[in-house]
Amino acid sequence: MSTVSTVYEPTEVAVVYAGQEPPDWWDAALFLAGPTPRSPDVASWRPVALKLLDELWQGPGRLAVFVPETETGGMPHGWDAQVGWEDACLHLSDAIVFWVPRDLATLPGFTTNVEWGRWEGSGRVVLGAPADAPGLRYLRHYAEVHGAPVAGTLAGTLAAALAAVTPGQRRAGAHRQLPLPLWRDAGVRTWLAAQEAAGNRLRSARVAWTWPGPDQRPFFWAAHVAVEVTAEGRVKDTEVVLGRPDVSAVVAYLPAARPADTRVVLVREFRSSAVTTDGYVHELPGGSTRPGAGPLDPLATAVAELAEETGLRVDPARLRAHGARQVAATLSAHRLHLFSLELTEAELTALADGPREHGVTADGEHTTVEITTYGALFDTADVDWSTLALVAAALR
Repeated sequence: MSTVSTVYEPTEVAVVYAGQEPPDWWDAALFLAGPTPRSPDVASWRPVALKLLDELWQGPGRLAVFVPETETGGMPHGWDAQVGWEDACLHLSDAIVFWVPRDLATLPGFTTNVEWGRWEGSGRVVLGAPADAPGLRYLRHYAEVHGAPVAGTLAGTLAAALAAVTPGQRRAGAHRQLPLPLWRDAGVRTWLAAQEAAGNRLRSARVAWTWPGPDQRPFFWAAHVAVEVTAEGRVKDTEVVLGRPDVSAVVAYLPAARPADTRVVLVREFRSSAVTTDGYVHELPGGSTRPGAGPLDPLATAVAELAEETGLRVDPARLRAHGARQVAATLSAHRLHLFSLELTEAELTALADGPREHGVTADGEHTTVEITTYGALFDTADVDWSTLALVAAALR
């Protein structure tokens, strides 16, 4: 087993004790959260956990393990510095292991309750406790609410944590501050690659918030970042980057002799954020692939979303690609992949005369087909600027 002062092997566990600096890189990182003995007469559970991790970690690569106590127990540098170290390492961790062998006399774990409350909804926690540990009902309840793994043994808890971070992905420098659940998202890496291709450099990142999808992977996320803007010779650290999976949208239309009379298919859907006269958004058929559903395939997503939201099923070869751009570059890092589809008279008639209600009910999606004209889009404020621009770009 390694510590931070050694030369690292290709596959290993690198232990980072309280007060020590994290390694420069790793493939996965765990934090061993839970009650810490306050007396030398009480044995810590963490040495056993480290021995198990040394046996369980198969790599490949480096597993960093943050241990909030010294090798001999206790806090090495005072309470305030300890809290700061723990907070920094909790944010760096890909998974936070909560092992709670609670004993109200020797290991009460009151601070553990607070830490659990801070991180329970992060999508990065694993909860473990012996079956007879008191005061765990509340923690177990919210583990279930958030879809966090729960185990009854220390070995089972660690195995669940390793399953969450395997396979790991190598990150160094500020990239370590983007935990695996986000790093695995293609949109995050596309945003970061674009900044670095422009000559900029991520100096720091702290995930402020995530909203999970059905499989508990982050669907929406926000990170407070500091970026070195090379061309300006400064670091900008006053912004939060928002993100979500990339979107595909389809402009389905029937051309007319006069461009303003070109008929365009929209869908109406209730969205809580709508600032419109009817409380609905009026947008193009489109959506995104759920995280973890496989490699990004914008065309396949476009075809699937068109079918889900309008009932129209078409051969993917009929769609024309117009590229990908951000939709709201000052707000969100995600991009939209635009496609267009020239309809036949029969298809437009079928959309007009057929069922109007569509969507995926299980996702709370209820869409209604609307057919309008290109010219009419300019006459209503209920169609947002991005939709107007997308239609204009496709019909250009």
